[in-house]
Parts: sequence; structure tokens; C-alpha cells
Amino acid sequence: MASKVGQKGQIVIEKEIRDRLGVLPGWTALQLLVDDHVEVYFVPPEHSRSLAGILAPYVKQSLSQEEWHEAKEKAWEEAVREKFGTPVS
Repeated sequence: MASKVGQKGQIVIEKEIRDRLGVLPGWTALQLLVDDHVEVYFVPPEHSRSLAGILAPYVKQSLSQEEWHEAKEKAWEEAVREKFGTPVS
């Protein structure tokens, strides 16, 4: 399957590939330059369901909204670094 690169450098991921990988609108596409090619990994968005009730017995401290946001971003960055061995830009 081939497609042309658009004027803004965009390409379309073919529907067959998106369907096979289960990629949906809103997912994040991580692009990595590996030697002479690009590898793309898809990450689904965060779910909107609360886990507070399930995790309540295990919570030992409370975080402010800002502290929670910072902790979440740090955790995502570490997860990407562990999986792909590269910093998030």
C-alpha cells in the first residue's frame, strides 16, 4: 500500500492497518526514527472512568489536581522511555 505525502508532510495510515491494530480517532501516534525508516506506535487515550473506588483501599495520601497532573505526566514519560528507550519530546 502506498500513499503520497501531503503538502504539510502528512500521510494517511491505511484503514486496513488501522482496523487490524484497533487504532481509533484520538489515539497518540509515537514516531521514532530508526536508521533510515520511521516506526510508528499507537497509544490509546486515557479512559474517562474513575478508578477511585477500586483503588481507595490502597491510597495512602491525597494529591492536589496539579500534583496529580505532574505525577501522571511523569509516569507516561517513564513508560515511553522504558518501552522505546527514547525521551519524549
